[in-house]
Amino acid sequence: MDAIQEAIKRVPHYTCFMTLEELNRSTLHLAEEYPDQVEVFKAGVSREGKEILALKIGEGRNVALLFGCPHPNEPVGTLMLEYLARRLVEDEELREELDYTWLIVKVADPDGLKLNEGWLKGPFTILNYAKNYYRPAGNKQVEWTFPIEYKSLKFDEPLPETRALMKLIDGWKPDFIYSLHNAGFGGVYYYISEKAPLLYPIYSKIVEDEDLPLSLGEPEVPWAVQLSPAVYYMVSTPEYYDYLEKYSDKDPAEVIRTGTDSYDYARRVNPGVLELVTEVPYFYNPRIEDDSPTEIERRRAVLDSLQDSWKHYNYVRRVYEEVRGKLRLKSRFRESIEYYLAVTPDSLRAKERWARTDPSLERPATVAEVFDNYQVSRFYRLLTLGLLYRMLKEEVRAGAGDLIKERYEEVGSKLEEEATELEKELEYRVIPLDKLVRIQLAAGLYTALYVQVKNTYRRT
Repeated sequence: MDAIQEAIKRVPHYTCFMTLEELNRSTLHLAEEYPDQVEVFKAGVSREGKEILALKIGEGRNVALLFGCPHPNEPVGTLMLEYLARRLVEDEELREELDYTWLIVKVADPDGLKLNEGWLKGPFTILNYAKNYYRPAGNKQVEWTFPIEYKSLKFDEPLPETRALMKLIDGWKPDFIYSLHNAGFGGVYYYISEKAPLLYPIYSKIVEDEDLPLSLGEPEVPWAVQLSPAVYYMVSTPEYYDYLEKYSDKDPAEVIRTGTDSYDYARRVNPGVLELVTEVPYFYNPRIEDDSPTEIERRRAVLDSLQDSWKHYNYVRRVYEEVRGKLRLKSRFRESIEYYLAVTPDSLRAKERWARTDPSLERPATVAEVFDNYQVSRFYRLLTLGLLYRMLKEEVRAGAGDLIKERYEEVGSKLEEEATELEKELEYRVIPLDKLVRIQLAAGLYTALYVQVKNTYRRT
């Protein structure tokens, strides 16, 4: 494992993210430098016709597929893949230690990454992030438009970007998939597609070594199954369906409206595949790993957060309804807002039913859970406000009338006001990017080694 440890140690210092053009230029340059070791090919094209470039490095027995920006507001993985690709080429010992054919897609959603370029170079503040944030509608996300047939749910409208990943999965049947996501605020947490107790202490140690917190507050979704502190079983659409079947009064297919994820698709192609997601945040506060009890019941904290989510939803709906008849553009931001307005009520109702009936909430909330419900949740609501702001901004640029201009100014003021209040309340720290890259790299390399050992025993 010396080569793995050395690779982690040598991660350079990063001060900002790379743009799509910078990443693509670097990919092509690496292939020009090392034509005997690197193959670059077009994996597919985006909705807007941009090339999705892939790298093939190595000729190992095992196959790894790694892709960045399945959600385009989550570019930490692009830096990790940028570093790893060159490291694999230049470090023969690492290639020998990890017996893999590596398939690397630095940017799975090039259109979306372009729309996030306003914050990629900083400043790294909550306000700048929210004002320049873009995340596609749920049914237009690379990670959640893989085809699925499960009970009453049938979805077969994969995006062009998703089809590019499907083609790689179908053709190569990877043993290990690393979908490079990252969180916005909180602590570090993991999703893994199978029980792997040997890896859990490694995941914790990786975070501890960087002096960062694990995310010990509320799980990202209520149906997540915890395997170890801050380690969850991979959340896929079938599990979401089963949760809605229990807590929603609607057919889950009417609520979900998306496809499934890369793991759920890949396990049909190769039942032995292991997939990992390492969620690392841009901003954090140490309270996110404080598991000491408070005087607030967890159920109360969750319900209070839900009440705030309803208020936020109603505000966004009110503004949208006021301007809807005067909107001229079918922008990506409008697409995201319309999807949010369509799916949020059923999602909140199901979560409320879960919160009122699940006995696991009948205990004192921890400091981390209180922080998650009352502060971190406000951060994520701010991002929806950012999408609304950008939708109105596009309309103003296109010559919108007075009403849209007024709502644009209103939403902009509200965005700045809430971000200012939140900046004080969160008392957050901005995490150096090289720490985030090292965590994602270390988790990925040790998991790849785990899969390799597992496959060796399986083959003998």
